[in-house]
Amino acid sequence: MALVVVIEDEVGISDFVRRGLESAGFTVVVAADGLSGLQLAQHEDVELVILDLGLPGLPGEQVLTRLRSVRPALPVIVLTAKGAVSDRVTNLEAGANDYVVKPFSFSELLARVRVQLRRPDQASPVLLEGGGLTLDVRTREVRVDGKTATLSSREFTLLEVLLRHPGQVLSQTQLLDQVWGYGFEGASNVVETYVRHLRRKIGADRIQTVRRAGYRLVT
Repeated sequence: MALVVVIEDEVGISDFVRRGLESAGFTVVVAADGLSGLQLAQHEDVELVILDLGLPGLPGEQVLTRLRSVRPALPVIVLTAKGAVSDRVTNLEAGANDYVVKPFSFSELLARVRVQLRRPDQASPVLLEGGGLTLDVRTREVRVDGKTATLSSREFTLLEVLLRHPGQVLSQTQLLDQVWGYGFEGASNVVETYVRHLRRKIGADRIQTVRRAGYRLVT
């Protein structure tokens, strides 16, 4: 799987991104400052960089400029707190392939990572199936034993995450990160609540609770 360099000085965000990418099968190396991140990103084995702009030492904008001079084709996704159109245009014109505005959900970041790494023979599947469930990522249609099920946006994302990890136990922290995003400050039982809602719609026996570990989709 692809090697990704994450250049981010906020430990909470870098850990959030690293955990999510590793769970999705990527190899991840983290740098906490611009200079060390630039050195890592120049390695020929690196296939994608996730770059925060507000870095200590060497600013993210300079990292991007220098990186473009030595690896012009390397995909770079910028993390930014500035969501204005002018800021987005500036980032893209500076050489970023894409950008994600903070705060963000991991599912959004992962989708953008996959787009940048996509090759004709390695396209991310748009149809997920298992255990009588069919989920179409493109049309957002869900079928349970051949019958259409109506899911909310959050329920759909939760089911998508579970279907992408069939048989794997996912902790509440992993599900919070991938479905609700970094920095979520809602109710502490939100995962349990949405799992309960989802069970009602797809069948209680399809999502197994693993005590003190998390949840697993039975396929």
